[in-house]
Amino acid sequence: MRSGQQAALGQDLVDLLDALRIDQAVLAGYDWGGRAACIVAALFPERVNGLVTVDGYNIQDIANAGDPAPPAWEKTSWYQYYFHSARGRSGLEQNREAIREMLWRDWSPTWAEATTAFRASAISLHNPDFVDVVIHSYRHRFGLVDGDPRYDRLERRLAEQPRIGVPTIVIESGSDGVGGGSAADDRDFFTGEYEHRLLPNAGHNVPQEEPEAFADAVLALLR
Repeated sequence: MRSGQQAALGQDLVDLLDALRIDQAVLAGYDWGGRAACIVAALFPERVNGLVTVDGYNIQDIANAGDPAPPAWEKTSWYQYYFHSARGRSGLEQNREAIREMLWRDWSPTWAEATTAFRASAISLHNPDFVDVVIHSYRHRFGLVDGDPRYDRLERRLAEQPRIGVPTIVIESGSDGVGGGSAADDRDFFTGEYEHRLLPNAGHNVPQEEPEAFADAVLALLR
């Protein structure tokens, strides 16, 4: 099974640390990478010296995924609902670069280099597992399909919405094209040292759009 469920992302990150023989690390990421980092920080805090997470607490609340969001936010998530259908799966298979490049542009409206950066990474979309993993992710997070049984224990722990106690810097994108609330609204999910940093001109892809600011956050947790 090619799983895109959140527990698989978290376990992948733990497995990567193990393979590299890294006992502890500062974890930093956004979107799916931020989700993996938050999961490991929450469930395996002994492996994490610090966390940099873009847009706050990225662990999915699957039990409440059916609750509607404000219409303006729902509009920016159109692709997620598209992928719930057979038509959406076929669309991703046939138009994977066109869909992803359009999303990059929508999500990062102030990023002048979005098209150039997309071309550099587009080859990754042709990994033979890409469609299976993406479709499973967007269906599982809404409770529409089962996960891989190997991750049942982790998913049960994530369903409890575990708090994160490691030192954390939350970065908020001020010009993110993906609808949602302020990252500051997630403050109660972090019980350790905490700092919130707003990047007013950054879109969704903070590590590439604002690499110095992203690196500064990581370095702040290494000092």
